[in-house]
Amino acid sequence: MSTLDDVSRIARGLPEVVVADHHGMESFRVRGRIFATVPGQLHVRVMLDEEAIRAAVAEYPTVCEPFWWGKRLACVVVTLAGATNEVLAELLTDAWLAKAPRALRQQWETPG
Repeated sequence: MSTLDDVSRIARGLPEVVVADHHGMESFRVRGRIFATVPGQLHVRVMLDEEAIRAAVAEYPTVCEPFWWGKRLACVVVTLAGATNEVLAELLTDAWLAKAPRALRQQWETPG
């Protein structure tokens, strides 16, 4: 079982992450680009591309569900009560990698 504290710890552990309000929700951003939001105490929305959203839902069907914004598959909603920290770390890292600029990703992925 994961908590919002786990989400925050994992997300803030990634390079250059800042927390900002997004329409009344906490959001995690890298260089201004949102990679996750917290709509309430029970869930986190993780901004992945459509292929990664579908993969997460297929791999973790008990804790992940797709979230549609109109006709667009916008993110995956993760139910914290059933998610492990390992699943959260995988999804949040994938979302961060998708939103971070290439130079920052390369710097982070290249060891010392």
